[in-house]
Amino acid sequence: MNKFKKIVAIEPVSLIPEYEEKLKTLADEVVMFGDIPTDDNEISARIGDADCVLLSYTSRLTAEAMAKCPDIKYVGMCCSLYSPESANVDIRYAEAHGIKVTGIRDYGDEGVVEYVVSELVRCLHGFGQPAWETMPREITGLKVGIVGLGKSGGMIADAMKFFGADIAYFARGEKQAATEKGYRFMPLQDMMEWSDVVFCCLNKNTVLLHEEEFRRLGNHKILFNTGLSPAWDEAPFLKWLEEDNLCYCDTLGALGGEQLLAHPHVHCVNVSTGRTSQAFVRLSQKVLANVEEYLGA
Repeated sequence: MNKFKKIVAIEPVSLIPEYEEKLKTLADEVVMFGDIPTDDNEISARIGDADCVLLSYTSRLTAEAMAKCPDIKYVGMCCSLYSPESANVDIRYAEAHGIKVTGIRDYGDEGVVEYVVSELVRCLHGFGQPAWETMPREITGLKVGIVGLGKSGGMIADAMKFFGADIAYFARGEKQAATEKGYRFMPLQDMMEWSDVVFCCLNKNTVLLHEEEFRRLGNHKILFNTGLSPAWDEAPFLKWLEEDNLCYCDTLGALGGEQLLAHPHVHCVNVSTGRTSQAFVRLSQKVLANVEEYLGA
């Protein structure tokens, strides 16, 4: 079996112990750092002469750091990789220098779906808070709009449908599988106006909600953001938030700033709801599968 000379995880990468042991069989030497590096110099020093680098989402692997480590052949992102623009690795530099970069997807979506169902039910029924309407209500008959019908957006749509919601979505194009489930493809602004509740399920640094979208969304609405960054321009979002509206985010990154945590119309648990014990198993399996595939194991 082919092996790497040296694997370095430049920060904690959340592999469960069983898979850390498997990783050790894929290199002559494996070094796992337990803290987050502070800058490019520390990152390049940690990498040294390693030919395989692992990292999570909490550090950036820049062109400058990689340029100081010419032995790198493979970078394994132990986090989501959707596009070069949203990645925390300089994919363009890596491609230009023959460095293979892999990432993983769809390992924490189940926890996110459970989070949004839990928060929406608490809001509608008034568990621990005033009920959203005059009387407690069910999800049944709720008009739910999904912005971005990828894996997590699709799972949220399916969960809402299970509870009896009416589903519409906006994506790059109409999806046949969604149409067959009875989900309506709508232009974004039309969908915002139609919806009672909107779920934003977009890639990092993707902003689709601008002033007109919030104007069309209107008042007495609920907005969820399950992405890694805000899906909106800040100024119209803040204006919308001052009305009779609610915003739910699991993480501070999705919300956009600590100054919003105390806002009375914001509910942020400040926890990555996709980080469950089951998610770490799925993450570990996918990271190791990527490494083994690269090695041809």
